[in-house]
Amino acid sequence: MGEFALEDKDKFIHRDISWLQFNERVMDEALAEENPLLERLRFLAIFVNNFDEFFMVRVAGLKRLLDAQYNRQDNYGYYPQDVYRDVTEKTLQLIQKLYRIYEEGLKPALAKKKIIIKKAADLDAEQQKFVKRFFDTTLFPIITPMAIDQGHPFPVLASRTISFAVHLMRKETSHLAVIPIPIGVARLVKLPSDKDSFEFILIDEIIRENLKAFFRGYEITGATLFRLIRDSELSVDEEFSPNLLKSIEDEIKKRPRAKVVQLAIERGCPEGLQDVLTEAIGFLKEETTFISGEFDLTFLFQLINQVQDPELTFSVLSPGKIAYDNIFEKIKEGDFLVHVPYQSFEPTLDLIRSAATDPDVLAIKMTLYRASDDSDIVTSLKLAAKNRKQVTVLVEIKARFDEERNISWARQLEEAGCHVIYGIPGVKIHSKITLVVRREEGRTRRYVHLSTGNYNEKTARVYTDLGYFTANDDFARDISDVFNVITGYSQPARWKRVISSPYDLREYFFEMIDQEIEYQKRYKNGFVFAKMNSLEDTKIIDKLYEASSEGVKIQLIVRGICVLVPGMPGLSENISVKSIVGRFLEHTRIFLFNNNADFRIFLSSADWMTRNFDRRIELLFEIQKQDLKDQLRFILENCWKDNQKARVLLPQRSYAFLKAQEDRFNVQDFFLRHYTA
Repeated sequence: MGEFALEDKDKFIHRDISWLQFNERVMDEALAEENPLLERLRFLAIFVNNFDEFFMVRVAGLKRLLDAQYNRQDNYGYYPQDVYRDVTEKTLQLIQKLYRIYEEGLKPALAKKKIIIKKAADLDAEQQKFVKRFFDTTLFPIITPMAIDQGHPFPVLASRTISFAVHLMRKETSHLAVIPIPIGVARLVKLPSDKDSFEFILIDEIIRENLKAFFRGYEITGATLFRLIRDSELSVDEEFSPNLLKSIEDEIKKRPRAKVVQLAIERGCPEGLQDVLTEAIGFLKEETTFISGEFDLTFLFQLINQVQDPELTFSVLSPGKIAYDNIFEKIKEGDFLVHVPYQSFEPTLDLIRSAATDPDVLAIKMTLYRASDDSDIVTSLKLAAKNRKQVTVLVEIKARFDEERNISWARQLEEAGCHVIYGIPGVKIHSKITLVVRREEGRTRRYVHLSTGNYNEKTARVYTDLGYFTANDDFARDISDVFNVITGYSQPARWKRVISSPYDLREYFFEMIDQEIEYQKRYKNGFVFAKMNSLEDTKIIDKLYEASSEGVKIQLIVRGICVLVPGMPGLSENISVKSIVGRFLEHTRIFLFNNNADFRIFLSSADWMTRNFDRRIELLFEIQKQDLKDQLRFILENCWKDNQKARVLLPQRSYAFLKAQEDRFNVQDFFLRHYTA
């Protein structure tokens, strides 16, 4: 095979660079003038939030490797120092682009709509009085300046904390103090203004104007805002941990003291103050990031919430309703799919809600990976336990950045009487499964819900996902066995209707792709069509390269990371890759294999990533009911038609827009109309 003559770096885009490319596509939606103005701000804020998490996880991981002097190539053929160099270069480019879009594009557009973020010098007399009163009554009482000297070490500042570093002089002696921006107060303060305008000021700006109030008797010779981001990866030896919950809690407590992986300082900061600050933090001066504008643009979320103008946001989402009187009777009528957010998430909520109060329901079993803050599902599970149902919940306490919330949910569920499993050492439970056992006419019937996305009411309004409802006996037996594997000591086997990782999911996909290779050789109709969030596993990519080399046509819709390089002669010339970034976050995982013109189609909780295959419990399940198969193919084909929000991945490893001026087709707008027609 020709691909074996290539170096790995020639065959793959590094996953970290690919992720940065994805986040840039998110940022580019802030440039799209067809998006309402406040939604463009939202894309910018999402980019910043994503960017922070990239530093907390991926850059932190690279720094750990460099500190350990690790010098081996990764799966993509890169050494850590090479990745770090490329990532550093790309992140600096993205920061410059971020502020260019914000300062030169969005701020002037906001000003035209009379939405203004003011500096202290621009306040009118009434606003000056308001700000002074706000500082005196709200900010000054809660702010604590922190001196840095022999008796006062540099304060422990949590990741993402914004602070002032203030250089002071008194009697020819210099001093350093730090003032953290308080997190218990909204960063963006609405100012009194005309009724047809929205004017704001950041509390950073208010504090800057009043720094002298904190240092009576001292001369301020320099001040700068700075912001730091820390390594947020958890280091838990799960196999030897006697109490996984306590180990995770202990690791979370270490995060505020973890190594700083990014330090951002205002451009124009006096060099002497920068020297003192970087030394105090223990961060390399030459790796400092300089910011020319407001820090941490996630405050734009607050602006969006405070500006009430429906003309500047997307139209209100009105999901299509699925009509039924009783959820159990609806499922017994036949398997069905719910496509959120275009269709209502209510059937999923109703299944848990009804199971909690139905006197004939005996048991509920469920996996929870991420739930919303005020989760109706968690409330229903607690109610079910109080109603003497047998409730078993697997709460994945290792879900990144949701660890504390999930630990809280787990404890609440346990206190309510649920049997709670806190995850499994060595793997994450990422599959989305619900099993309801109900007594009916002298027998028990099991109802199953499987999903490509989380049991989260909030994300169900902004993520595209598919939920599958069935009372099929084979499915029910399989899912019962899956729970036995998760909660007990049962050994997994090949089930009738589901395939699971980390046992045989990758191998099953290999079998399906190999079959398409055989059909291509015999009938010239080999075809694979897949939609997912990320494609990063090099083993499955090599299998796709093999299939392409044999002539199998492969169409991939990959929203985020894509390590595969399409269109390379002799290797991937039969592979096309598109990414859709729009109003909703594309989250569905659908896999179609032509199967000699009798197509087979699957849904899954798993992307084609190494972690999903090897370090997570995931499920793949085949949809066999013909009308549902046709519905899924319809979804795939319309996603492929998108020529407004889709980008194509080029052989040159960059993405290009597919925007058409005529016959425009935005698949998300199409489905909004389709499901409510």
